[in-house]
Amino acid sequence: MARAEGFAVHALSFRYGQRNARELEAASKVAKASGVAQHRIAEIDLRMFGGSALTADLDVPKDAVGDDHIPITYVPARNTIFLSFALAWAEVLGASDIFIGVNALDYSGYPDCRPAFIEAFERMANLATRAGVEGTAPIRIRTPLIQMSKAQIIATGVRLGVDYAATLSCYDPDVAANACGHCDACLLRARGFAEAGVTDPTRYQER
Repeated sequence: MARAEGFAVHALSFRYGQRNARELEAASKVAKASGVAQHRIAEIDLRMFGGSALTADLDVPKDAVGDDHIPITYVPARNTIFLSFALAWAEVLGASDIFIGVNALDYSGYPDCRPAFIEAFERMANLATRAGVEGTAPIRIRTPLIQMSKAQIIATGVRLGVDYAATLSCYDPDVAANACGHCDACLLRARGFAEAGVTDPTRYQER
């Protein structure tokens, strides 16, 4: 979506101690296929804090989408940390637009996917950066997916030529990168493809 707006895209992924490092292989494939200017993988380690089934030795919940509480797959402060790294790189690049794919509709209840969080971070970014203070290029945190359903996201990706076979949503894939089909991410993805009327090319461990 950023490229469709004419931006030269610099893509940033994170090896943050997640048990599912397969997602980084998928991110590299997607970045290459998308023709980004450069793709970097930042190295941080959130395992030292724990508190999430994505970084600690905790079971990933299955078949539980729709609970009212914040799930154990929430990684404490993850999007705050990710956006801070992106903000630092944006300053070096002289970039004023930071895109992040958070979604506030079909999601698992993570507090750092809400519009209020994004608005607050953008205000902070313009207080904490040279460009923001000098007013040369105010920082904008762009969230084009935030009010879209998963079906709308899938349809938009199809229109833009996204190869969904190269993507991976699962929180708990096997060693061959086959999706579990039962975690929140798998269930939301499957529902999105079904509602969009698009065949999901994901390889599942079981059908």
